[in-house]
Amino acid sequence: QVHLAESGGGSVQTGGSLRLSCLASRYTYSRYTMGWFRQAPGKEREGLASIAVNGMISYADSVKGRFTISQDDLKNTVYLEMNSLKPEDTAMYYCAAAEDYRDAIKGIYNYWGQGTQVTVSL
Repeated sequence: QVHLAESGGGSVQTGGSLRLSCLASRYTYSRYTMGWFRQAPGKEREGLASIAVNGMISYADSVKGRFTISQDDLKNTVYLEMNSLKPEDTAMYYCAAAEDYRDAIKGIYNYWGQGTQVTVSL
């Protein structure tokens, strides 16, 4: 079992940047696929980025080129660097961990954090 805690959310203006952090309660590097998701009110949860055990990284088209996922294994922390933020990026952002990469590909993750709110204003 792993517990996840997100931080770094806040309010920014269009074009601004934020860096989200996801602190894991245990060592995740080389064991879990880590992912970032978001959900806006009235919308479905959207997968944004993931980093697999083998280091392979993938992004959703909606954030490709603007968001960057990274991992600091010494700190048990996964980051989501978000640049050129837009009002449509406003949502609750969650990190998650998957024990099996094949499940992660399907969007199935075993452990979830509580989320951190990101609000982008005009």
